Amino acid sequence: MDGWLQNLIESRRLGHGLEGTFYTDDTIYQLDIERVWRRGWLFAGHSCEVANPGDYFTLVVGGESILVLRDDRNQINAFHNVCSHRGTVLCDASKGTVGKIVCPYHQWTYDRAGALIACRGMQEVDHAELSLGKIYCKVVEGMIYVNLSQNPMAFEDASDLIGSIAKPQMLDQAKVAKIVNYQVEANWKIVWENNRECYHCNVNHPQYIKANFDHYNSDDTSPAVKKRIDSISARNQEKWNAAGLAATHHETGMTVFPDIERNQWYSANRTVLVDGYVSETMDGKQVAPLMGEYADSDVGTIRIRTMPNFWNHSSCDHSVSTRLLPLGPRQTLVTVYWLVAATAVEGEDYSLEELMPFWQLTSEQDWELCERVQRGVASSGYKPGPFSTAKEYNVDSFVRWYLGQLQIEGAEGVNTGL
Repeated sequence: MDGWLQNLIESRRLGHGLEGTFYTDDTIYQLDIERVWRRGWLFAGHSCEVANPGDYFTLVVGGESILVLRDDRNQINAFHNVCSHRGTVLCDASKGTVGKIVCPYHQWTYDRAGALIACRGMQEVDHAELSLGKIYCKVVEGMIYVNLSQNPMAFEDASDLIGSIAKPQMLDQAKVAKIVNYQVEANWKIVWENNRECYHCNVNHPQYIKANFDHYNSDDTSPAVKKRIDSISARNQEKWNAAGLAATHHETGMTVFPDIERNQWYSANRTVLVDGYVSETMDGKQVAPLMGEYADSDVGTIRIRTMPNFWNHSSCDHSVSTRLLPLGPRQTLVTVYWLVAATAVEGEDYSLEELMPFWQLTSEQDWELCERVQRGVASSGYKPGPFSTAKEYNVDSFVRWYLGQLQIEGAEGVNTGL
């Protein structure tokens, strides 16, 4: 590793934040792309976005355009979104439907499985060698993951855990009610650091704290609060166990993630809500038909997180997914998805005015905070402060996970310029 980077990493005081360089520097950003984003399993989108053969969507990761497409065998594949002839980008739209994929430059044509089927005026070429470049792609309970590495890390353990927790929600049989894109003027790491603590929740998230216990920690969980959560857990446990929906996190505070000791970049659990709340909505009431296998609204919430770009909260009646994509050292594209049961009809079974505000407000409150942090860490007056051991343990874990990724050398195509 280059001495400059090693010295920068080693200069971090234990239990403190990162130097401002990590959030503003172009070279660090390129290292992030190569050593984090090109290695990790990235949440791309939901399978219901490509419900029928020929449906596709695109995304861009560090300059890499990715095409996610359902083929005629009903399989979802991911390809480099470039023609095998001269490298022309094939699909410019963010989503659409194709019969065949036709390059706009010279009309090379590919079928929906990525095979080259026509290349006008060049019949002597080996079609088999010129199919679209495939990208590793996995689908777990309706969540599509892609990996840009030539030798991706194992996905099976993550798939098993996420799949077991998410299965009753049946996201593979959901539909998108709404998608909102945000260009957040903050580094992707700042967005994650914000997500990994609820120290800021009491003042900044008045809706969220009414529904959840995350904002209580070891330093402020009173006997009364402990009694409340224990009572809710005990009351629900018998019913949830019988339905195969046992809570796996029923304590105050946020679950540990990322888990450095276990080297886990993925996490999933079911957690209890505050008494009187069956959904993460403004008043805690169910606002859409039950999703998946649920026969009762009292099922708590599913929480799923995967580094470096995804988290999801799923209530009995809807799911909200958040996807991060880096746009530069100081910008992140955040996409928030609201999903409901596939049979739910807007205007009859649900309204966006009731479905969206809880997470729309919580998200937008966070983006404003992240942008304030970005402006601050760019200041010459910024010095990394200490983390609260009671409330910011996950931020410390995130920072240690991230620095560990930077120190894994040998990523394919790395050109640090250092």
